Amino acid sequence: MGTNEEAYLSQVERVKRKSRLKSFFKGMLFLLPSIILFSVFVFYPMFQTIYLSFFLTNAQGATTVFVGWENYKALFVDPIFLKSVKNTFLFVFLTVPPTVIISFALAVIANEKLKGIGFFRTIFSSTMGVSVAAASVFWLYLFHPTMGLLNKILEAFGAGGIEWLTDPKWALLAVSMTTIWMNIGFTFLILLGGMQSIDSSLYESADIEGSGYFYKLRRITIPMLSPTFFFVITVSIIHSFQTFGQIDILTKGGPANETNLIVYSIYREAFVNYQFGSASAQAVVLFILILLMTALQFKLGERKVHYQ
Repeated sequence: MGTNEEAYLSQVERVKRKSRLKSFFKGMLFLLPSIILFSVFVFYPMFQTIYLSFFLTNAQGATTVFVGWENYKALFVDPIFLKSVKNTFLFVFLTVPPTVIISFALAVIANEKLKGIGFFRTIFSSTMGVSVAAASVFWLYLFHPTMGLLNKILEAFGAGGIEWLTDPKWALLAVSMTTIWMNIGFTFLILLGGMQSIDSSLYESADIEGSGYFYKLRRITIPMLSPTFFFVITVSIIHSFQTFGQIDILTKGGPANETNLIVYSIYREAFVNYQFGSASAQAVVLFILILLMTALQFKLGERKVHYQ
């Protein structure tokens, strides 16, 4: 009897194992298209970049001499690269907080049940549909030293014009203003969607207790939006670290490398100087910085997230 029971259990175990194996291969079959796409467009370029970072290359990008960690060591004594790192962190600080604050203010306004508010929602989110090139050209005219609208406004108030894109003191701020304007549409839409998903019974209970508008904003809206804030801040930081288009069109990294962010430094090193090994090392450093910033955001920021 014991032998028959063991044989039965063994057969059941084989059937379960076969079923699990079948489910695994079926799942992998569904995942295969995604795996192929990720392998071609993500994993292969990533490993190729890491590989190239240990070599010197010729103008065609072919490896010539293995130099090990020398490309990385050279980066951290290169004043131009170190300045690009400093500029990148300053750029993140100048763009992410204002974008989130302005977008939140607009979302609060757009969330009100007012006549014609749909029109303003469309206007507030419209920058999302503008390409980086078009937005940069638009702001290029606004920043023009003689014909630009911004300097015309300053002159109307009796102030002198500013060389927005050629003055080292103002260039990074000018690019930051452009980036904030470009990113507001996406951030606004996400925050507005988060607001509209908050349970209305919370506000009704607060109204019954006689709570004021700003009390509800502070005690209900902001805490319930914390997962949305966490998402938009994380995405905005990553996006700011990867900024390239507006830098290339507005300043090309100048003046005096004041707007030379890490991504633009990678571009110049690879496609202007044809130093693909050094550019790959910079790309790996950028990846590590973004990874560390994201991990830090999850470590510190997620503690304050209130999930419903």
